[in-house]
Amino acid sequence: MHPGGKNLKETLLEIKSAFTEYFKEREAEINGSLLAVLSGENLLFLGPPGTAKTQLAKNICQSIEGGNFFNYLLTSFSTPEEIFGPLSLKALEEDEFRRRIDGCLPTAHVALLDEIFKASSAILNSLLTILNERKYHNGREIVEVPLLSVFGASNELPEEDESLEALYDRFLFRYRLAYIQDDENFRNLLFRTPEDFTPEVQVPVSEIEKLREAARSVPVDPDVELIITELRRNLQLQEIEISDRRWKRVVGVLKVAACSSGCPAVDRTMALLLQHMLWNLPEERETIRKTVFELVVSGGVSPEKLRQDAEDLKAALSIALKNELPLGAACDSCGEEFRLRQEIEAHHNTYPNHSYTLKREGDSRIYPYENLVREIDSLQAASGRKNTLPPAQRDVFGTEFRSLESRVRQVKQRLDEERELLRDLMEANIWLSTLDRNEALLLHDTRTAEVSEIEALTGEIRALLGIPVSGMQDQPPQSGTPRPGKEEAKIPVQDSGSNGSGFMKGLGSRFKLR
Repeated sequence: MHPGGKNLKETLLEIKSAFTEYFKEREAEINGSLLAVLSGENLLFLGPPGTAKTQLAKNICQSIEGGNFFNYLLTSFSTPEEIFGPLSLKALEEDEFRRRIDGCLPTAHVALLDEIFKASSAILNSLLTILNERKYHNGREIVEVPLLSVFGASNELPEEDESLEALYDRFLFRYRLAYIQDDENFRNLLFRTPEDFTPEVQVPVSEIEKLREAARSVPVDPDVELIITELRRNLQLQEIEISDRRWKRVVGVLKVAACSSGCPAVDRTMALLLQHMLWNLPEERETIRKTVFELVVSGGVSPEKLRQDAEDLKAALSIALKNELPLGAACDSCGEEFRLRQEIEAHHNTYPNHSYTLKREGDSRIYPYENLVREIDSLQAASGRKNTLPPAQRDVFGTEFRSLESRVRQVKQRLDEERELLRDLMEANIWLSTLDRNEALLLHDTRTAEVSEIEALTGEIRALLGIPVSGMQDQPPQSGTPRPGKEEAKIPVQDSGSNGSGFMKGLGSRFKLR
């Protein structure tokens, strides 16, 4: 417990509240900065000068009780002495190569290295060891570095250089910063926000160490494992490769996020944080963000695929219902007779210049193919006949319809149960920005509306088949089979529309439809 009886979550919420009040339009960056410090990862800010990168990093350090802050602007001419400390003259007298590291990077808790990709090769090797292992080789002595997190800042991505790419990979959190967009926030910055900001609440380093230890044993929900596996496969298909080491570190961060939020396990709302830890190029950010959100909400089930299946089934059914001719037809050129529309179509494809007649009393007209089709459509519309499917076709269409209807109902039930669950999980997760919460709920509501439209489409199919409404009621559950509850709702429904691309092809093979 902290002074005043607060637990770590309450302390972090106070710190976050103070930071977001002062740093406008930086909620996601503040969340990432604090989480990077708590989880022992490094963070990179990409963006132009004057976007409060240095001040944010310094104030984050001030929120650590007893924290030392180191800040340096690197150039291609920067020397190791400027970062790691000057050589110890006393040590040289004793034939030892050792630096005086007090007040430099090896003794800092939080550091900001501005223009980090301009670091010289003389600095890079020691810097990489500090970033990755939190160790510094000071002569023959290996120094344990107390660094909680290193903040890197740059106006641009590193050039193609193997050593700089290794440095870039050491920064797990990555954020692209821009100048303030909202006019009211801009006016507050200029005229109302005080120049100085000092966090009033601090977190002891000992509490951070306890948090990391406790986080190691936090379990990961099965649906999060599925989300991460599917996300990796998705990104590979888009040629976005993430190293195994990076994935491993990402899971460690999610555990710290869950533990610091007071959650018993890593739930799927934690996976929304992946959007800030996986992109390599700025143009990949939106792709990864969209994919992450789609997988977190309903496990990636796409109503669009369900809609396509419903539209395909309706189209196939409409063709089948019109397939039987309202009266006989014959080819005027060769005498072949027809009773099905598909027979006429096949004949026309083989003999495009043949003409046709209808077996109607008193009608001796000869029809070109296009005129015949229009006449047949007119006769069928005038007849008002509803269902002329042969029993075998009706059974197959009925089976397909019931399967589709069941899938739609499952997705709708999942979405209905999920919204409250999703809201509760996001409420408990202190690391989501307001924008992320709103976008997740908006995506959920959009999908719910799409599924309602698909339900209406299945109603049209039911009417075409002549199935009464009572035929679509839920079957009573079998004895001993419980209905899914909220806990089961956490496991994502498999992609209900994965077979959509072959749906019409399958129907066509069974009905011999065009």
